[in-house]
Amino acid sequence: MASKKLETIVEPGQTSFITQWVVDAPRILVFETFTRPEYLKRWLVPSGLTMVSCESDLRVGGRYRLVYRDTEGKEVAYRGEYRELDHPERIVRTFVYEPLPDKDAIETLVLQEGGGKTTITTTTAHKTVEDRDGHFYSGTEAGLTECYEKLDQLLAEVQASQPHKMTG
Repeated sequence: MASKKLETIVEPGQTSFITQWVVDAPRILVFETFTRPEYLKRWLVPSGLTMVSCESDLRVGGRYRLVYRDTEGKEVAYRGEYRELDHPERIVRTFVYEPLPDKDAIETLVLQEGGGKTTITTTTAHKTVEDRDGHFYSGTEAGLTECYEKLDQLLAEVQASQPHKMTG
């Protein structure tokens, strides 16, 4: 299988960065993998970490929180609030890395379907260029690539086991 590459746009002087990944799955299923804890626990976990808690109140004004533990037992968490939900094509939420709560961002996830594939585009907007750079250059590209590769595997497994549920 040919390896895929995470597309990124990190423009000098801008406060946001954009990532894009294409998956072989219908948009409705991809939306579910981004919003259901049982799916998030299977793919949104970089190596060396275990997701020990995944909470999500999927509604405008609802909150989410993801807690990870490293191999030495140290925990770190991300949290935020859902600002917009347009099932199955768009999610806008705040993104807070709890150790740096003043470096929060707004994430906009857009899912576009075509030709049996879904393009996942995420725009992460920070308050400053420095905050954006700190987030992006802290390993985002490698970590997200690894997680999206896990997402590809999960989507293939789910589609193989539940082909009748992939329309809608």
